[in-house]
Amino acid sequence: MVELCDRGLKAYESAIYEGSISGDIPRCLLELDLLRPAPESAENFLAVSPDVAYAKTARPIERRIKNHQEALADALLAIDGIRPIYDKAHRQRLAPVEPLDDPAVIASVLEQEVQSCREELLTAQPGGGRSPQMLEQALRRDQELNERGVSQRTLYGHTARNHGPTMAYIERVTEAGGQVRTLDEVFDRVIICDRRIAFVPGEGDRSTSALTVQHPGLVNYLATMFEYMWARGRPVDPKAVSQRSPRISNETRTAVLRLMVDGFTDEAIAKRLGMSVRTVATHIKKTADALGSRSRPQLAYLIGMTGLLSGPGNSASPADVRKPL
Repeated sequence: MVELCDRGLKAYESAIYEGSISGDIPRCLLELDLLRPAPESAENFLAVSPDVAYAKTARPIERRIKNHQEALADALLAIDGIRPIYDKAHRQRLAPVEPLDDPAVIASVLEQEVQSCREELLTAQPGGGRSPQMLEQALRRDQELNERGVSQRTLYGHTARNHGPTMAYIERVTEAGGQVRTLDEVFDRVIICDRRIAFVPGEGDRSTSALTVQHPGLVNYLATMFEYMWARGRPVDPKAVSQRSPRISNETRTAVLRLMVDGFTDEAIAKRLGMSVRTVATHIKKTADALGSRSRPQLAYLIGMTGLLSGPGNSASPADVRKPL
């Protein structure tokens, strides 16, 4: 960095007042272009305006800065072009969770991964029974897996016991070696293959959106949740005369009442538990009649007062609860 020395300041001032200077010229004045040779004599130097001197010194610097800025912009543009590739690979390596937003892609990836199962397939299906078409496809797949020795366990909601096609599917799957249980409420759909990859619903419309999960910690968490539900589930015996034991009926009604007390509408309860709105209303009405309730808020209050949802296993029947005085 060039700085004006005291001798340079005095020499510059003399050049201004005397018109020119000669002799031993301070180097700082020449480096800052504050002096220029006089036209009539190369030995004399004239003072140059500070603005002119600055412009002459700054112009090449500004040019270099502009060139560097353009080079920086080009480099940034090139880096931004490759950044998505790095980000995607980085996400998949550190937290491999990939969204699938196309039904055809979801079906293809799911089919490929399920077919590649070698030891175990865990499946949780919320709601009620599934369509006959889906059950037929699942049956062919499950029979093939059973022939290869793949252990299969499937969870449904209790309401699936009322669905003929689902019960027919369960009968054939269990004959081939699969295991099926039902629960008052399955928390959400999940498919886990060999505890190495899992499929869960994605955001938005769950029929067209899914996530594949390959992070070992997340897959292990989902498998642990499945085991928790499985331990609470009730085995299904397709050959039994009735699948609606008093205990299962009470668990279903308890699930309905719990959601009602939490503020869910009949429509929301029906969707969540996989039953009709009419069935939900029937469960609520029978409970209201047993407790002598005349309104929904009063019913929720009486359920809390009688401890209907707080007993062991939440399996008490409203019919066993004496009406309040």
